[in-house]
Amino acid sequence: MNGRIVKALSGFYYVEAADGIHECRARGIFRKQGQTPLVGDLVEFSLSGKRGTVEAIGPRRNRFVRPAVSNVDLLVLLAAACNPVTDPFLLDRVLAIAAARDVPCLICVNKCDIDPGDELAGIYERAGFDVLRTSAVTGRGVEDLRQHISGKTAVFTGNSGVGKSSLLNALAPDFGVPTAEVSEKLGRGRHTTRHVELYRIAPDTYLGDTPGFSSFDLEQMDAIGKEDLQYAFPDFAPFLGSCRFQDCAHLREPDCAVTAALARGEIEPTRYRSYERLYEQAKEYKQWEIKQP
Repeated sequence: MNGRIVKALSGFYYVEAADGIHECRARGIFRKQGQTPLVGDLVEFSLSGKRGTVEAIGPRRNRFVRPAVSNVDLLVLLAAACNPVTDPFLLDRVLAIAAARDVPCLICVNKCDIDPGDELAGIYERAGFDVLRTSAVTGRGVEDLRQHISGKTAVFTGNSGVGKSSLLNALAPDFGVPTAEVSEKLGRGRHTTRHVELYRIAPDTYLGDTPGFSSFDLEQMDAIGKEDLQYAFPDFAPFLGSCRFQDCAHLREPDCAVTAALARGEIEPTRYRSYERLYEQAKEYKQWEIKQP
């Protein structure tokens, strides 16, 4: 039988097929081959009584390490300018990974009923990203978001407590995804989502809820090689190839077109600082750590 993994939990894979969702285990051969089934995978599975076995994993268009998901059409990054305030570096790291995977992104500045997040939204609007201001409380931006995700497998990600589950509930109230209050003392939310799960809200539309992350989780995310990092910043694209040196790292080299654009105000300073920080990290990666889509 053919189906799609919509949830992975404690070694079980929940495969949605034409006749419903089946609880499956994966064949041991996957472990020997260094493969792990992911939420979003299109699979072949067999049934024996009430339980099934994942027999084969179909080709993946893309995949992510964190969140652990594949075949994503749109990555929706949730951010907020209020408790918890989103560090732009968290967004920039995920945006770079998505760009390296050729996955389009949409940024939702959420909780805009509390703080409109104009400064945060402006950074990414000026950098050329699609940005929505949303609120699960007032419903602002929810219908616009629904149009963006229609017909796609859209995965929500963002730092803990930023409102992923609440916004998902606003889009699909029938699912009742658990939510939790943000800690005022710590300024971060509790991880109400413990696993990646896809919810089908229309025949051709899936929403993915993922565990929140913080700056401490960044090391678990995909690595990008330092030579490829410049291409993961689409706002650098107009200036690439115009530097004096072909192998310019866009840091302290003379006649660098990227740093010149930064000085002219054509590149957002926070974006460039994220690039510098990611480049320093990328220099430490070994080639085997750079995972391919």
